[in-house]
Formats: sequence, C-alpha cells, structure tokens
Amino acid sequence: MPRTETQRGTVTDGLWLPMVTPLRNDQVDLDAAQRLALHYAEAGVDGLIVLGTTGEGGLLTDAERFMLTASVTEAVHGAIPVMAGVGGVATHAVCEQVRRLDRLPLAGYLVPPPYYLRVSDEGIAWHMRSIAGHTNKPLMLYNVPKRTGCTISPELAWRLAAHPQIVAIKECDPANMRTLAMQDLIGVYCGDDASMLDHLLDGGQGVVPAAAHVRPDLFVRLLQYARTGRADAARALFQQLSPLIALMFAEPNPAPVKAALALLGQATAEVRRPLMPASKALTAQIDAAMALLPPVFIAKAA
Repeated sequence: MPRTETQRGTVTDGLWLPMVTPLRNDQVDLDAAQRLALHYAEAGVDGLIVLGTTGEGGLLTDAERFMLTASVTEAVHGAIPVMAGVGGVATHAVCEQVRRLDRLPLAGYLVPPPYYLRVSDEGIAWHMRSIAGHTNKPLMLYNVPKRTGCTISPELAWRLAAHPQIVAIKECDPANMRTLAMQDLIGVYCGDDASMLDHLLDGGQGVVPAAAHVRPDLFVRLLQYARTGRADAARALFQQLSPLIALMFAEPNPAPVKAALALLGQATAEVRRPLMPASKALTAQIDAAMALLPPVFIAKAA
C-alpha cells in the first residue's frame, strides 16, 4: 500500500547532512558542534543527522552521544530537524540508546541492521520493529552492506514500510536505489555521494552526503537545480564537485571530512582511535580541490 502524505511528511525531503562529531584532545567539542550545526542550518540544509558513521557514533560513550545530540538540538532550536543514528550488534542495546535519546526533540532515528552477525531478513525485520516499538518517532532504515555485512533488500524495505513508523531508507547501493524509487512505498535517500546527482534527477526524496560538510551552499544549490528541472546546470555543478567528493572517501570516513574542516578553520582534524587522521598527502589534495570550487553561494538569498 502506498505511503500516505502524513507518513511522507514525517521525514523532511531534501539534504540531510550526516554531521561529524568535533573532537579536541579526545573530548567531544560541544561548542564546535553547535557552531557547525548553526553553520549548516544557515547554509540551507534541510536536516542534520548526528551519531552516524560520519559522526563516529559507534566510538562515543552513551554520555557523549546524549550530550552531543542535546547540544545540536539546542543550537538549531527547531530551525531544522535533527535525526540521530542508533546502531549496534545487540537489539536491546540499540533500544536502550533510543530510550535515552527519546527525551530530546529529535525528528527520528537512522537505523542500520545489526553489524557483524549477518542476520537473515527475518532477523533484520525483528530488529527494526523492536526498535520502532521503543519510540513514537519515525525510523529511516540504513542499508550499508560493506559496513554491516548484511543487506536490506528492496523487497525487505517495502515489507518494513508497512510499519507506520518505518518511513524512509538511506540507501548506499545505486542499483537498489533505482529499484526502490520505482515504487512509492518508502522515502528513498541517497547514501552514496557519487550517485546523488542521478538520484536527484530521477526525483529521489533526498540525499545524505558527507561531502556536503565542505561547501554546503553548493550542495544546496545542486538540490535546487535538480528540483527545478535545471538538469544541465546540476550536471555542470556536480562535475565541479566530483573531485572533492572522491577525495572525501579516499581514506576512511570521516578523516578526510575532518581534514577539510580543519583547513577551513571550522573544527580540528582529530578522529577517535582506532580511526587515524587523514594523511598529509590527502590533506594537500583536499586543500587544492577546495581552492578550485566556485565562489560562496548564499542559498537563502537566491
């Protein structure tokens, strides 16, 4: 059965930024997180996702996850929605994450399957429905097989979409993205930065691009071009962004993103171990690629 307008509206269409967690001396830098959140809200992104892969959510303590999420929601103060990533091997532990975070004014949760276990479709379905039972907020599924070791197939995503709280999926497989987009059963958000232009031009609901940390104004402009039928302009801008996008994934995420933010003076390049900072060679390449980007675009003035 098709999604209703009410269900579609529970997760805003558009660009959701999977925000980094700024660190300083291995401590979460809450002031920097609030500055970044305001910066991205002012740049015109449609929503923020904290505690995802780019946010090093799996490397933070429960207390750090709560403090960071509270700080970001406080900073944007309802100007844009904030979603939190929750994940892990044990379903009961993920449900406990949700129970703690549910006290905050969140727009929903981004939920991958349990990693490492390589559970069956029925196991994934049980996991997702159990988590949904611990909140009244919407869930966005997260299909990222190279990290979890299992796949949310389009067929499974459609089955799960029958649950009133499971309203969207962040999809990292381009083929699955195209298949999902053929049916209006669940909101489809591109989780593969290199595929985001095709997804937008095909009418996809939204994108979750880590590379948008660097020049959010240009990614917002790309979205505007696609939404208004300016396909040629969107392709030209995406061609300019493509070298930077490739560099953001040349080493394990989010090290390249944080290196870029450090070059811009917006946060440190520090990542939490066992992640390692971006190499000097890659940092130099990122610096050169950023210098070639177009001038700053003020989205709200357009």
